[in-house]
Amino acid sequence: MSHYLFYILSTLSIISALLVVFSRVPVYSVLWLVVCFFTIAGHYIMLNAQFLAIVHIIVYAGAIMVLFLFVVMLLNLNKENEQHKINWVKFAAVISGGILFLTLIAAMKSSDLGTYSLPIKSEIGFVQNVGMKLFTDYVLPFELSSVLFLSAMIGAVVLAKKEKS
Repeated sequence: MSHYLFYILSTLSIISALLVVFSRVPVYSVLWLVVCFFTIAGHYIMLNAQFLAIVHIIVYAGAIMVLFLFVVMLLNLNKENEQHKINWVKFAAVISGGILFLTLIAAMKSSDLGTYSLPIKSEIGFVQNVGMKLFTDYVLPFELSSVLFLSAMIGAVVLAKKEKS
C-alpha cells in the first residue's frame, strides 16, 4: 500500500513541479509550487519525519509562498511590459539546462540506488524526541539563535522606522 502512495505522491510532485515551470500565469506557478510543497511534505510523513513535514508546511507552504504571492502581485507582470529575449540568450539557457540535466543523469547513474525499507516502529521523526534533543543537548545553540533572531528583528524595526524631522 505504501508503494502506491509513494508513486502517487511522486507523480503529483513531478506534475506540479512541471506546471510551476510551464505555467504562463505567475500566480498559477506559485499555487502549483504550494501543491508541490504539500506533496513533498507527504514524502516526509512517509519517511516517518512528522516534525519535518509540519515545519515544511508551515515555513514553505505558509510563510514563503505568501511572500511569493505578494511579490508576484506587486510586480504586476503583464505581457505588454515584458521585454522579448534575444535568441542567443534562449539558446544559452537551453544549453546550460541540458548540461545540468546530463550532470544529474551522470550523478544518478554513478550512485548506488539500493532498496530502502521504512522503519516500522521508529521514533526518530516525532516532535517529542526532537524537542528532548533540542532542549537537552542543543540548548545553548538554540538560545543563541533566539537572541540572534531577536537582534535581527530589532534591527529591522530600527531600519524601517522613519526619522522625525
